[in-house]
Amino acid sequence: MSAVRASFGTDTRVGFIGLGVMGGGMAYCLLRKGYALQVYARKPQAVEGFEEAGAQASATPAALGEACELVFLSVPDAQAVEAVLFGTDGLASTLRPGSVVVDTSTIAPAQARDSGARLRERDVWFLDAPVSGGQQGAESGTLGCMIGGPAPMVDAVREVMSAFCKTITHVGELGAGQAVKACNQVAVAGALLGVADAFALARKEGLDLAVMREVLMGGSARSFSLDKHGPRLVSNAFTPGFRAVLMRKDLRLALESARRSGAVLPAAQLAEELLDALCESGRGDWDWSAAALEVQRRSGLDIPEIPEGG
Repeated sequence: MSAVRASFGTDTRVGFIGLGVMGGGMAYCLLRKGYALQVYARKPQAVEGFEEAGAQASATPAALGEACELVFLSVPDAQAVEAVLFGTDGLASTLRPGSVVVDTSTIAPAQARDSGARLRERDVWFLDAPVSGGQQGAESGTLGCMIGGPAPMVDAVREVMSAFCKTITHVGELGAGQAVKACNQVAVAGALLGVADAFALARKEGLDLAVMREVLMGGSARSFSLDKHGPRLVSNAFTPGFRAVLMRKDLRLALESARRSGAVLPAAQLAEELLDALCESGRGDWDWSAAALEVQRRSGLDIPEIPEGG
């Protein structure tokens, strides 16, 4: 087996797979910091802006893996991670011994451990490193990362990851990053439920929503959710942000972990139920905070229509 590399730096050929809302922001951060970047996305048009900014595009994950020793993933779900790593023309077929894959996607802890074990058979390292901070954090390089895996490998990738992360916390062995991310999503979903109830009650009482929010922000009800999502509920503006369909996926992962461990998560269950109704109503691409609208709908209140054409 290859020795653990002490660190990766600006001389490292870095690969990035997945250039959506989150991955795109992280990839641009790496380019701004001067990293030689190789990129791949399923939709060829997604790489055009990155090529103009100085990145090189790869035709397949395998081609990217052949050119890079450190690869980041930011893809939507478990199936995409499996395909990118082990599918036809996947990374695993070409990565050199000693290479490192850092997965910033949100998947189940068990899948992270399984992927890591399969890559170790090829002498490749795998770290699970889900992030928090949303699109704005990705674009500004201020994400928080909870990372699982061997401590020496975590230390080796810190310098590169600092291009898009403000905090990088090693939380345990492989899979622990995903477990902490699940806790994060459960906590923020629960916080939104209280804000959703407050806005539904305020509307039923005929209150000025902006004034109500301002009063709450000045007292013990102040929270990140009220601060960030409250203005969306005041103005009914739900451009993501973080899409509802992805938050639903994250909560389902958390609830599945809870079922396996025997934990009971009533707030997360309700939040997933509200998000499911939101997504099934055709609003899955709205910001996930629009789940609060489902509380208003159940209260007999009108909610925004879906614009014509989606």
